[in-house]
Amino acid sequence: MTRTTTSTRTRTSAKYRRNTALFASFAAAGALLLTACGGGDESADSRPDSTSSSGYDSGSGSDSGSGSMDLAFKSGTAKRNSAPANTGDWANPPGKPATKPVQRKWVQLSAGRAGALDPVVVNGSGFTLYRFDKDTASPSKSNCEGACATTWPPVLVNPGGKIFVDGVDPSAVGVITRSDGTHQVTVGGWPVYRFSKDLRPGDTNGQGVGGTWFGVRPDGGKAGQPGGQDEAAAEEARQAPATSAILFDDANFSDDGPAQGVAGKGCQNVARPKVTSSISMSGSAKIWSGRGCTGESKVINGDVADLAAVGFDNKISSVKFG
Repeated sequence: MTRTTTSTRTRTSAKYRRNTALFASFAAAGALLLTACGGGDESADSRPDSTSSSGYDSGSGSDSGSGSMDLAFKSGTAKRNSAPANTGDWANPPGKPATKPVQRKWVQLSAGRAGALDPVVVNGSGFTLYRFDKDTASPSKSNCEGACATTWPPVLVNPGGKIFVDGVDPSAVGVITRSDGTHQVTVGGWPVYRFSKDLRPGDTNGQGVGGTWFGVRPDGGKAGQPGGQDEAAAEEARQAPATSAILFDDANFSDDGPAQGVAGKGCQNVARPKVTSSISMSGSAKIWSGRGCTGESKVINGDVADLAAVGFDNKISSVKFG
């Protein structure tokens, strides 16, 4: 009887060990499968990627606010480097506005063409990247926060993440720490952003908005400068006082909707107040919410494709030139 009981316990123990080993094997295989799938939701993509190997010196991606980010610079596109689907800056599909800043495991910076901008930096999905004149490049600092960062989501990357460079010199690429602790990519020292109203690859709806937003060139300069004009001359031209303006009822200077003109020196009332969504002019002027240049005001430089982006949609009642 004693021998039978001992044998039974031995068989039971062996069976338990086999089942335990089998369960552990399944669990390990499941973990590998989940890792290979790469997630795809924004919360998963926002966690740091601990892998960091590169043929480049990652010092060019140093974080001026808190030291090295241990970034990995990879030559070529994300696709050529076999980045997992639905991760990085592939995770915001065409047709879905980019309105939530998300820190990614990887981003791609490619020198390409978008609309009339050539060259301009685009991300892994082909969306145009922009720079903001109110930021600074030396030192690198973003001044776009709150509602601005919703309209213009900053390009963010995890510490220890990857930056795929395709036609962009790695030495021109860096990362800064924003006031909320996230890490924003810079090109030529300029923090870079998406525009929430670019819905398809190749859209450039953010170009020239407020006279301060421009596609970013691979060297950090402004894309689309007219006739080879350098940035200093272009800035001077934008700051010269305007003498006339065309006010469109619809955004993006739409020819399908009504428009009205205003010209002269000093304060000019518009014929139809509080209906303007975009304005076209050469030079600078001050727009006002009230007749006779009263109420809320804002100085603008050059064309503004969407006055909502500067908080002045359907508000203009008068314009002051000179």
